[in-house]
Amino acid sequence: MDRAMRLAAVLLAFTGIGIGCDGQETSSEVQAPPVATASVQAVDLEDSIRVSGELVARHRTALSAEVAGRVTRVALEEGDAVEVGTLLIEIDPERRELEVASARAQAAQAVATFEKERRELDRVRTLHGSAVASKSKLDTAETALALAGAGADAAKARLGVAERSLADASVSAPFEGLLARRHVNVGQFVQPGTPLFDLVSLDPVDVIFRVAEVDSGRVHKGQQVSVSVAPYPDRVFTAEVDVVSPTIDPGTRTLRVRATLPNPEGLLRPGLFARADLGVARRRGVMLVPEEAVLERSDGSIVFALGSDARVERRQVRTGGFHAGGIEILEGVAPGETIVVRGHTNLVDGAVVRVTEPPGASAEAGIARSATLAEKAL
Repeated sequence: MDRAMRLAAVLLAFTGIGIGCDGQETSSEVQAPPVATASVQAVDLEDSIRVSGELVARHRTALSAEVAGRVTRVALEEGDAVEVGTLLIEIDPERRELEVASARAQAAQAVATFEKERRELDRVRTLHGSAVASKSKLDTAETALALAGAGADAAKARLGVAERSLADASVSAPFEGLLARRHVNVGQFVQPGTPLFDLVSLDPVDVIFRVAEVDSGRVHKGQQVSVSVAPYPDRVFTAEVDVVSPTIDPGTRTLRVRATLPNPEGLLRPGLFARADLGVARRRGVMLVPEEAVLERSDGSIVFALGSDARVERRQVRTGGFHAGGIEILEGVAPGETIVVRGHTNLVDGAVVRVTEPPGASAEAGIARSATLAEKAL
């Protein structure tokens, strides 16, 4: 009986060892998660810089009243084209004409008073020189002349204000364009600052768009830009870059660009969504990785590079544009390095991984196709 029990114990011990070994292998497999990898490729690309933008009026203003009064005439309506100086609205000009007439009469009276006091001063000076008029009399005459001069100047200033009010009572177009909206009607009483008309210019119009930081060096003043808009899908309009912002927007990492677009037919209207094509740029040795290889974290974009010891290294990278399933890496990796493209969501720096089959067609094939097309184009 003792011998049989000892044999059973030995068998149980060997069984335990086998279970322990299996358990270690299972634990080892759990600690080394399976991942798929791909290589960083350096390819030659032919980029077409296409961006979205908006058509904006070169000149747009809200014409407002500069004098108080009742609107007595509206010369034009919404949608009418105007030239520089075209009369739009009159705000009780007859009342302003009466004010001008009154101010002119007061100015004439003040000038006459000044001339009268000047002659009186000449007379008193003569008498004073003959010892007939006292020094006090002379001082009084000089003071009266000074007051009359000041009164004449004030009257002339009031006349100028009245004449300016008369001019402002007739509101004219400051530039050529179209009346976009009318805010007042005949008979309405307005105060200074009351909106009257919205006026916009349509020839030319501006195209405002932004280009990515990586493409900012390819935009310059005088560059031709092809513009297309939804209402005319079969037409391409040509604009010319006239303003390039001197700084990159730190929030969006983009560069603001403005191009001038001739619009002699008036087909293009401010507010339209526009697509701008800045042409083609050829770049060699661009590093591409599959899109799924890049993870976005709180400290920026990262990838996991695989070392020869099956350990991964967490890398912070700077990304560029997207190209046929791949994303451009500007900094952080080198051509030929192996990176993890799947199974890396929960990885940490220095983790040991188990490499499975690479993604093949789903990752590297798209990049390879981009490189082939670029080489043919070049």
